[in-house]
Amino acid sequence: MFSPRLIARLYSAESVAVLTGAGVSAESGVPTFRGENGVWKKFKSEELANFDAFMRNPELVWEWYRHRKEIIAAIQPNAGHYALADLEKHYRRFSIITQNIDNLHRRAGSKEVYELHGNIERNYCISCRKQFPNQEILSKPGIPRCSDCDGLIRPDVVWFGELLPPDVWDAAAEAAAHADVFFSIGTSAIVYPAASLPIMAKHAGAYLVEINPDPTPITDSADEFIGGKSGEILPQLLQEITRKG
Repeated sequence: MFSPRLIARLYSAESVAVLTGAGVSAESGVPTFRGENGVWKKFKSEELANFDAFMRNPELVWEWYRHRKEIIAAIQPNAGHYALADLEKHYRRFSIITQNIDNLHRRAGSKEVYELHGNIERNYCISCRKQFPNQEILSKPGIPRCSDCDGLIRPDVVWFGELLPPDVWDAAAEAAAHADVFFSIGTSAIVYPAASLPIMAKHAGAYLVEINPDPTPITDSADEFIGGKSGEILPQLLQEITRKG
């Protein structure tokens, strides 16, 4: 499954970066934006996940996010998440750059995680920016308000029309630019600017590997394409790497 060239590059690498998308979390059962069931199917995600909608009807937006938070809280990391966390231990620098907001990489044990689209387990006041954990938010009914300034609290995720956090993006771009090996895993490679990171890494000299059930727009640029589910492939890759020595 793995070419001798990939294994050699991984053995010699000092810096590895990994971009993950919805496909990685889907293997844990995390529903996609457009895969919601029940009453939420009548809404487009763009109608709820944006700041204007929040200001117009914070109760509706919070009802949806409570629903999503409860679903994700009950979901566990899968074998792919755990394999990436274990791979991190074998490199001087190992960075996870994720488009997912479910916090599953951190829950699996990954330490260096750049969350491009935020984290659904965090929340903050839009007035004073005070942070609030999910436990505090979900323990009270109604629209969450700040205990310091009474401002509206929102989920700490990037909504439609909002820019990525500049510090997170800069760190992700730096990790891509200095990677010896770069993995693109479970992402459609069509959402920018995240989709530019694999090509940025390749142009900087990284060995580019794509792991996905199906080809994407970056497949032709990859040095290696491995077709399949990350939850099955990554544990095998970890086993291959740890066999050294």
